[in-house]
Amino acid sequence: MTEIRVPTLGESVTEATIGKWFKKPGDAVAVDEPLVELE
Repeated sequence: MTEIRVPTLGESVTEATIGKWFKKPGDAVAVDEPLVELE
């Protein structure tokens, strides 16, 4: 399993929901390439 880091969303934000995936399982991903859209 690969670690996915999420940027700090703000002091009052404790959770986020994935709105859209930009990649499918098995797709190649480059460093710093967006994977998801968070809501």
